[in-house]
Amino acid sequence: MEQVTRDDGESGGDRHTSIFVLGRQLFVAMLMLDTWQYFMHRYMHQNKFLYKHNHSQHHRLIVPYAFGALYNHPLEGLILDTIGGALAFLISGMSPRTSILFFSFATIKTVDDHCGLWLPGNLFHIFFKNNSAYHDIHHQLYGTKYNYSQPFFVTWNRILGTYMPYELERRPEGGFEAKPVKDCKEH
Repeated sequence: MEQVTRDDGESGGDRHTSIFVLGRQLFVAMLMLDTWQYFMHRYMHQNKFLYKHNHSQHHRLIVPYAFGALYNHPLEGLILDTIGGALAFLISGMSPRTSILFFSFATIKTVDDHCGLWLPGNLFHIFFKNNSAYHDIHHQLYGTKYNYSQPFFVTWNRILGTYMPYELERRPEGGFEAKPVKDCKEH
């Protein structure tokens, strides 16, 4: 509890964190949260009991939309978000103020990942391979065994062979549709 309630700086000391320390803390938190969520999310798909009684609630959203980003079973929220967030906070050494920035960013990113829209110039799509098209593939029936990583990187998917590449096809009526590049019938 002391870690959460203490002042960001030592009493009478320098209250400003260097940009490099801040960047390192945010990057470590991103890696930690991604690692935790990849393995827990994948386990929730592979464990039939957990999928049926917990994670399937989130996958009722065949077509993701922004308000459904955090639509999940309370136990899943505890395991993925609360425990994962606590680990990211503690391991990164973030201050409470920095954690507000980090968790606000992670929440906005998660909502964007579930919005189902590919908007030109969206910075999340430019800087992260884990984006709304990537996550849309995961929510399709053929993609539930792929693209487990969330919310920032696709590193664990690539390392462990669960990455399903996609391409964006322009729809005749407007907009884009994410389609897998990999032949899904082989799995």
